[in-house]
Amino acid sequence: MRDTTPTADDLRARLRAIERRPYPAYRDLQGSWRFPDYVLSIDHVQGDPFAAPSSLSLRIPAATAGFPRALLADPARPETSRNSIALADHLLYAFHEELAAHSHQTRGSGKSGLLACSCPGEEVLARSACAFDNKGNLTARFQVGFPAAGRTVLAGELDRILFDILPGCVRASLLCAAYPPAELRDVADLAEDQTSLRAQMRERGLIAFVADGAVLPRASGVSQRPLEGALPFRSPDEDRVTFQLPHAGAVSGMGIRPGVTVIVGGGYHGKSTLLDALQRGVYDHVSGDGRELVATDPTATKVRAEDGRAIWDADISPFVRNLPSGADTRHFTSANASGSTSQAAGIVEAVEADARVLLMDEDTCATNLMVRDDLMAQVVAAADEPIVPYSSLMRGLYDACGVATILVAGSSGAFFASADHVIQMDRYEPRDVTARVREVLASAGGTGTPGQKDGAGMKDAPGQKDGAGMKDAPGEKDSAGERDETGERDGEAESHTPGDKPAQPAGFPHLDFSTRRPHADLRVLDGPHGRPKLRTDGREGFSVNREDVDLRAVEQLVDPEQTELLALLVVELSRRMDGRTPLRTLVADLMAELDRGGFEAVCGRRIPGNLAMVRPQEVHAAVDRCRWVS
Repeated sequence: MRDTTPTADDLRARLRAIERRPYPAYRDLQGSWRFPDYVLSIDHVQGDPFAAPSSLSLRIPAATAGFPRALLADPARPETSRNSIALADHLLYAFHEELAAHSHQTRGSGKSGLLACSCPGEEVLARSACAFDNKGNLTARFQVGFPAAGRTVLAGELDRILFDILPGCVRASLLCAAYPPAELRDVADLAEDQTSLRAQMRERGLIAFVADGAVLPRASGVSQRPLEGALPFRSPDEDRVTFQLPHAGAVSGMGIRPGVTVIVGGGYHGKSTLLDALQRGVYDHVSGDGRELVATDPTATKVRAEDGRAIWDADISPFVRNLPSGADTRHFTSANASGSTSQAAGIVEAVEADARVLLMDEDTCATNLMVRDDLMAQVVAAADEPIVPYSSLMRGLYDACGVATILVAGSSGAFFASADHVIQMDRYEPRDVTARVREVLASAGGTGTPGQKDGAGMKDAPGQKDGAGMKDAPGEKDSAGERDETGERDGEAESHTPGDKPAQPAGFPHLDFSTRRPHADLRVLDGPHGRPKLRTDGREGFSVNREDVDLRAVEQLVDPEQTELLALLVVELSRRMDGRTPLRTLVADLMAELDRGGFEAVCGRRIPGNLAMVRPQEVHAAVDRCRWVS
């Protein structure tokens, strides 16, 4: 079939026809135009030169782009499954640099002459700004400020951008010929090593790995670049494991197994730095980041206290048995949650989102939810304290639900009784002090702790499955009020008596998420032109019309473009909420559609160039903070 797409010459003629006309004449350029190396699409034209710049995209056929199919993905080698994402990330950064170098080289008012596109960070994410399809065709999306004198079209200046500057940027950054073969091969090799590492971790039943030589400290609180001169990570001998990677060869480092891992140490010795690397280890990282071979279970979820957040229908009863207000803690709803109730909700919401690992830092947790010492128990009787501390439940959470915990603790030893593994950070050097902790517990009379290790140094968890780290719990309950294998009822911890040593860990109750069937107030989605007005605020949150969703405590959002996608996903989920379908099902179905159809599944054919992929865990977290959902 003959291609009827207008040519670049047609576009140039159209430009000459609108020279010096009022600015809205630029809208005549919308559509697709065939250039020698690509098809350029002018998808949206800004309303005036001071408005957000115009949105453009270009599609480069695989034959022109020139990237070998085996480099992008080789069906015979599963470890290449993320190669095309890593290579697109690499190209996008180069395209961003080229556009920035040529931005504002034309005259005009307002945003005239601006050239921009997404700038990827240290984490490798699938993005709408640059992507290969399964045939090797490449699409790039970017922004151009259409030039104007006041509000009069300067078509000659736009001609210079589209016919002189842009083709040069494309040739320098988006074609295979622009790069030394070894550079692209290095990007693909790292992606293959990271994919292989994660697969081998699953096979060995590890939930996290930090390679020897990794650089964990960051340059500053506002930079994710590695700190120059930082001490490279080196695993304790007791925890060292070795993987054979396709390109890096033998790589050794610290492996963390399922169960309860506690990270301790003095202030400023690197505890939180290690945890931060683990929470970002759910993503792959670019070369030179220092954390390229730091990997964490992809479902791992950071949980913290979050005063003032909205909660709807969360079963926090494992942690909060009752409240003086009489609120139902099995179906807890609040527009202004406290630190302890917000963190309790965060834990059960993470479990609902299928998190297999919870990450916590004592510094950002609600103290009364985490621990309760003997002295306090002597002053406030157990019958008067509704909160069951996490320190007594985290062992039961793993035994009953297969959900592991990695916890940074700096002030309380109450977590030791349940720990399988204790790592001390000493001047940024990790030391395995599990044996020392066992000695201290034994001398204090805390023998027979649930986290007791065997001779190999790791605990065998009854019923633990293979590499996924999940288990079938023999004593898991199927209805409220039944006793589990520990004899506890509904997850209530044994109460302390004055002078007791740390209490034995409590069991954890069955949580039934099938009853959590949300309904959305669709009036919130009403907006001009039949669609809601969405605004985002970096990684901090977004708004739907005038309803804000606060994501400041959702710490594993690493890029503002993830927030852009979350806003779209939440609106789509809200439309699908019928009060009959469980949230788990709604999210799983939408994420499956996104996986199959790409960003078009939620955007239609007009895909903005500022979206980055998110995990189901962040989608759950965003919905759980919507005040129009009940």
